Amino acid sequence: MTGLHWGILATGGIAHAFTSDLRTAGLDVAAVGSRSIENARAFAEQYDIPHAHGSYEELVSDPDVDIVYIATPHPGHLDNALLALDHGKHVLVEKPFTLNGTEAAAIRDRAAEKGLLAMEAMWTRYLPHMERLREILAAGTLGEIRVVSADHTQKISTDPQHRLNSLDLGGGALLDLGIYPISFVVSVLGLPERITAIARLSDAGSDAEVATVFAHPGGAVSTTVSSSRGAGMNIAQIVGTEARIEIDSVWYTPTTFRVVGPDGGVIEEFDGAVEGRGMQFQALAAERLVAAGATSSDVLSIDDTVAIMGVLDEIRRQIGVVYPGER
Repeated sequence: MTGLHWGILATGGIAHAFTSDLRTAGLDVAAVGSRSIENARAFAEQYDIPHAHGSYEELVSDPDVDIVYIATPHPGHLDNALLALDHGKHVLVEKPFTLNGTEAAAIRDRAAEKGLLAMEAMWTRYLPHMERLREILAAGTLGEIRVVSADHTQKISTDPQHRLNSLDLGGGALLDLGIYPISFVVSVLGLPERITAIARLSDAGSDAEVATVFAHPGGAVSTTVSSSRGAGMNIAQIVGTEARIEIDSVWYTPTTFRVVGPDGGVIEEFDGAVEGRGMQFQALAAERLVAAGATSSDVLSIDDTVAIMGVLDEIRRQIGVVYPGER
């Protein structure tokens, strides 16, 4: 650990989950900021945080804060990240990183200009079972990868004002749920060369279900399904010419997987159970990167984050979802 002092920007559900895991890992949380001083103080009291601020400006101005975790809804990520970077703070930005690729590139470029770390909080990539999965792939155990599939389906409120439904809040299954399987297939196969997407839109105009088929370099294919209207199995698999990996439910959280040969025999089983939700591993990675003087993650580079946001842009173009600020 580097002894970085974390600042938590916003106090919603994801901020609670992340801060709880920071405490589990024994990391230093120096301050929290909210648009409501009452919310900030309540959050600070719950997690024994020394400083509570009634504005984001006050949080990023706090000299005791080294790195800011940005936990606002994604339409606010651009402004919040630039604010923190302009005050000399590293940033870990909740996924999806931004609303679109243009905004993502703006954060990347400002961080580079300031010499600071900008990192997407795609916490799944940093979990122990994903680290072991990368080792297996690098060893060539699966042979040539031909197919990758993953889904992320949940039953969430149909209220048009809910953040997953409201276009004003960047709503839609794609950005909030689909980012997980899409980032996963890209991590295994690289960026797609061809993108095909279909969707069902809600009455509010946001995407309630999205399915994608990608063609990747070398001819491999991937499929993803995302839905905010029903809870499915939430499993994933990687199929190679020599073996496959079956990742159990819920694949994007700490879980188990198997490496299975063509004859059905189990080659390896891995249990990725951890203490807490598992969000601490991305924080530990961020601390390691800052200690090394890096400005981009070696697990999910900022350039890859920007490129994946571009993939989401193309999917939204195909399914006809446009956010108000983009018109």
